[in-house]
Amino acid sequence: MTPKVHTLANGVRVVCDPMPGLQTVALSVVAGQGARAEDKGRSGWSHLLEHMVFKGAGGRSARDIVEVIEVEGGNINAATGYERTSFQIRALAGGLDLGSAVLADLVQRPTMDAGDLAREKQVVGQEIAEAADAPDDLVFELAQTAAFEDQPLGRPILGTPDSIAVADPQTLGAWRASLYAPRSLVISAAGAVDEDDLLRLAERDFGQAAGGAALTADAPATFTGGRRPTSKRLEQANIVVLLPAVGVRDPGYFALRLLAEILGGGMASRLFQEAREKRGLAYAIDAYSETYADTGVLGVFAGCAAKDAAELVRVAAGEIAGMLTPVSEAELARAKAQLKGSMFMGRESALARAEQAAGQVLLFGRALDPAEVAAEVEAVTPADLTALTARILAQQRVAIAVLGPKVSLNAAPVFERALFG
Repeated sequence: MTPKVHTLANGVRVVCDPMPGLQTVALSVVAGQGARAEDKGRSGWSHLLEHMVFKGAGGRSARDIVEVIEVEGGNINAATGYERTSFQIRALAGGLDLGSAVLADLVQRPTMDAGDLAREKQVVGQEIAEAADAPDDLVFELAQTAAFEDQPLGRPILGTPDSIAVADPQTLGAWRASLYAPRSLVISAAGAVDEDDLLRLAERDFGQAAGGAALTADAPATFTGGRRPTSKRLEQANIVVLLPAVGVRDPGYFALRLLAEILGGGMASRLFQEAREKRGLAYAIDAYSETYADTGVLGVFAGCAAKDAAELVRVAAGEIAGMLTPVSEAELARAKAQLKGSMFMGRESALARAEQAAGQVLLFGRALDPAEVAAEVEAVTPADLTALTARILAQQRVAIAVLGPKVSLNAAPVFERALFG
């Protein structure tokens, strides 16, 4: 059955998804805002805050927060994205009471000690440096920056050393009160959970939560596009191409997912077969979609020998343009089967279901029926794919990052000429 959404008096929403037969429960407390809510001066604050609440909360030390969960056989984690921040606990059946209390403390009552903050800034600084040293992280960051230049979506979620340096306990505390305001929170549980128990705990632990100053709504994103050729002494060229696509609320969302699947979603995909199997141009190549509330991108990633970079992007451009020709029913059926397989296999994880339900509530105000989602996938036609491809290419914009030896850097203009003439 599709989970129902309950709303507490202060605006906190609660969704419960029991899974009969499971001996574990997953609990997620998800705030419907993240790095996209930041201005340039506070870039990285949402991620820094996510780190800081684990340094102490509700009278527990950093060690206590972890040990009190682990001693009962559970684990605790968190993640910051552009449009949401999530705190998660996996526990054995019966661990919901403790898990709810701990997550409520993290979200509402962190200690925010100045000494801890100074140390955590150093830790995040190392995380920023590590990402800069990893080519397959850096190339995606370069492409994202080119796609949404001078906008929150174009800034790294980790921020910069300068932007996180100015945060202090008071300003970060005020950011917490706004970012985790009750009306942006969803409490979502899946697995060995009873709905009445969850509602009782949500009221006990989150029913009195209060928020700070409201954050402004995310400004509409504009895909700017641009090139980010970056010379680095590497064995391979790393390439990311982004094209402007549609957001998760757009009617073309599932067409985008299927378009990416056909282009480069697996070993039978067009890019894999043409670039790797037939031509031997790359060991790794795939296509993907990344979607936000109001916008999205169609992306291609490849790693190849520097001397092959130009030829590889020509092949990629040709395969993308080839989507203007209607795909066969057999190819579309394979893509639909793969997409539904990945979606429904993911639903066998309690944590994935809890996170999915929270995301759906934040985007649509309700949890979606899996059968409804499957029907949306099945409804996509070859004409829908060609129409979406035409819509994407009509914008004549691309963000492309090339990271590697100098000889590979001309791949950026080569791709643009091959795709747009």
